[in-house]
Amino acid sequence: MKDKFYAYIQALQNTICDKLEAIDGSATFKEDLWERPEGGGGRTRVIQNGNVFEKGGVNISAVHGELPDSMKAYFKVEQADFFACGLSLVLHPENPMIPTVHANWRYFELYDQNGKVVDQWFGGGQDLTPYYLFEEDARHFHTVCKAACDQHHPKFYTEYKEKCDFYFWNAHRNEARGVGGLFFDYCKPTEEFSLEQWYNFVTEVGDSFLLSYVPIVERRKELPYSEKQRDWQEIRRGRYVEFNLVHDKGTLFGLKTNGRIESILMSLPPKVQWRYDHNPELGSEESKLLDVLKSPRNWIEN
Repeated sequence: MKDKFYAYIQALQNTICDKLEAIDGSATFKEDLWERPEGGGGRTRVIQNGNVFEKGGVNISAVHGELPDSMKAYFKVEQADFFACGLSLVLHPENPMIPTVHANWRYFELYDQNGKVVDQWFGGGQDLTPYYLFEEDARHFHTVCKAACDQHHPKFYTEYKEKCDFYFWNAHRNEARGVGGLFFDYCKPTEEFSLEQWYNFVTEVGDSFLLSYVPIVERRKELPYSEKQRDWQEIRRGRYVEFNLVHDKGTLFGLKTNGRIESILMSLPPKVQWRYDHNPELGSEESKLLDVLKSPRNWIEN
């Protein structure tokens, strides 16, 4: 399964990068092949200073070795080797009318001392972080997510949408990072749902990503914006940074496993502001966004 899924994310990385370059029309992805001393490596691709994307990355990796002490405690094992592979992407557009998007699809194996697989699971998801609220964009994103889920189980969308709202909650700010999407983890084989079925589900979600995001970019990329709106985007990006460095499991896992720091911090936006006690005017477009972030909503009828 690990070889099959890694082949899938290699192909998906190519598909996504090709499409994003075509949309941007100016910048191209810079590729960086790297190796992890403890085992494995990856292929990082970064796009910067484009017509549409100010900064973005679409990264794949496959790493293996002895589980670090910090993760042994987390998984409650004394000795174990692991294998983990996945695709992770973050796109920060220049225009504040276009939302930032994040997605990740991953596969994990744990082995005993004889190299036998003792645990295995899939995880992943995707979420949208707007700076200005266009409700039709949120509905579109969630509609595509639901369609992918519904191909595999009628309850998946509702369950994973709720988990996304819970996971991407910036607790110290008492607000969501964005308008949500999907989040699933520890998707393990059972009598009801085999590992192959989980693979089919995760790849269905991965294959639907461009459909969920590209139409939004196309709708918004030519919209005009002011310096004030750009300031607001940079202030909101600060909250994105806070979440990634304080709460995000993937970032923390990478740091604890001696991950490649450039790839781990690739998700951070290039220009960010922190202003003391900044609050938008009541009734403004900026405050409308905060109203939604304070109380996550259902964007489509289930």
